[in-house]
Amino acid sequence: MVFVKAQKKRAYFKRFQVKYKRRREGKTDYRARIRLINQDKNKYNTPKYRFVVRFTNKDIVAQIISASITGDLVMAAAYAHELPRYGLEVGLTNYAAAYCTGLLLARRVLKLLELDEEYEGNVEATGEDYSVEPAETRRPFRALLDVGLIRTTTGNRVFGALKGALDGGLDIPHSEKRFAGFGKDNKQLDAQTHRNYIYGGHVANYMRTLAEDEPEKYQSHFSEYIKRGIEPDNIEELYKNVHAAIREDPTAKKLEKEPPQEHKRYNLKKLTYEERKAKLIERLNALNSTAEGGNSDEDEDDEDDDERQEVCIIQLIQWEYNCPERH
Repeated sequence: MVFVKAQKKRAYFKRFQVKYKRRREGKTDYRARIRLINQDKNKYNTPKYRFVVRFTNKDIVAQIISASITGDLVMAAAYAHELPRYGLEVGLTNYAAAYCTGLLLARRVLKLLELDEEYEGNVEATGEDYSVEPAETRRPFRALLDVGLIRTTTGNRVFGALKGALDGGLDIPHSEKRFAGFGKDNKQLDAQTHRNYIYGGHVANYMRTLAEDEPEKYQSHFSEYIKRGIEPDNIEELYKNVHAAIREDPTAKKLEKEPPQEHKRYNLKKLTYEERKAKLIERLNALNSTAEGGNSDEDEDDEDDDERQEVCIIQLIQWEYNCPERH
């Protein structure tokens, strides 16, 4: 028999250290996080802000977050489900919607810091790279892009949100290499292609192609667009109106929730001892009244049944009195 040496002994398992919980769950890249939140020691307790962008199946979440010992602190947030308030009711997770969400967050943060008038950003999106220039009085608000666990491929939607925040007036270190329209061969950004994505041109092109080739699929795939009368030719105008509405009023509005209604009870309410005793006496009185009002010409068998029933009720009362702690 071949001798097999044990590779992992008791000493290995005694010294085994588990990873952080969010690493075990695959939710946090701590190697990237520690480089985003580390602050220079000579800056003392100055917060280091991150522009965090996350995508779900039906929503986009953009937040300005700073790290602290007790946990992350959210300074401001914007969501794609807020865009219907500004006129965009469909396509809330595409590149153009990501741009709108980033723009909304940027204008909201600057208004919160009273910098919105000083730093207006790029009012009309042309698709070209834009970086805010510092003013004479206050410096622009600076944040670092936090993409989480997604693959930072060229044209990813997270860079649409980044472009919206840049045009909104935030100072975020970046490169134009990952924007939609950057050429792999010539190493240059095609501003017209990028502008096309910002104003939903890629969606409009797909709508035209699908309407010509597969009309049935077009009717089902873009049913919400058709229901709202959105045509491929007026998508760009729609996004322009959304951008203007965001700049006009970026403040968040609280939803007025109705007071909670009383929930339906599916189990019986727990009675006190006094309530149970009163309920038992009430049942006994009801049985006695029915017995007294019955016919006097009953059979002997019925009388025996009534006697047995009364004996059972008496025993039940005695048992209830002697066991107050039950139920």
